[in-house]
Amino acid sequence: MTGPTGRPGIGRELQVLVVDDDFRVAELHARAVARTDGFAVAATAGSRAAARSAVAARRSAGHEPYDLALVDVWLPDGSGIGLLPELGCDAFVLSAATEPPTFRAALRAGALAYLVKPFPEELLQQRLRAYARFRRVLAAQPVLDQDVADAALQALRGEGGSSAARATASSATRDLVLGHLREAGRPCSAAEVAEATGISRATAQRHLAALDAAGRLELQLRYGATGRPEQRYSPRETST
Repeated sequence: MTGPTGRPGIGRELQVLVVDDDFRVAELHARAVARTDGFAVAATAGSRAAARSAVAARRSAGHEPYDLALVDVWLPDGSGIGLLPELGCDAFVLSAATEPPTFRAALRAGALAYLVKPFPEELLQQRLRAYARFRRVLAAQPVLDQDVADAALQALRGEGGSSAARATASSATRDLVLGHLREAGRPCSAAEVAEATGISRATAQRHLAALDAAGRLELQLRYGATGRPEQRYSPRETST
């Protein structure tokens, strides 16, 4: 479910900052990121001060903020949890800290996920892919409504295969959208789906976003001469 060059459906690779004082652990996390389509390791840091410097350097270079930071709790110059609001990006906390108050503090500080070390590389990759789906759902809609908010949160939590995640697109309209995509035999945009099925473009986009979050569609990007890339959808071969 990636666009050209492994992009996750928002037109570019998601840039990740890895913050861990153990360089061996940081390398493991960076490797997991690099092996996940649509993501790139933009920088690593071993302390709060180094992370702040990386953020400042990126800003000074005129680049967009990092998309996601992977942050340890125990850093040599303070807690990684207190660092989260300073980073200006989304964040996962990756830590051996198992105290429930620490977990709650991470959530209060804005962590979108909390992974307890040690964990397998695949678990981090799963959470990264869920984060990419979360970003795709939001990028597909210029205006947030409750359906989109619910679909984005369900995608982030990895609930794409559950009945809850399918609820947004479980109506006859969903079946109509899927039916058209199967009959078309090629990737279609929301506008094309709307025209072919007689539903509004907003309704078509809402159902496409929910189906994408549920893992039932493949997303491709078509790049034109100017403007944002057009999102085009086709059914996944493994969908049932």
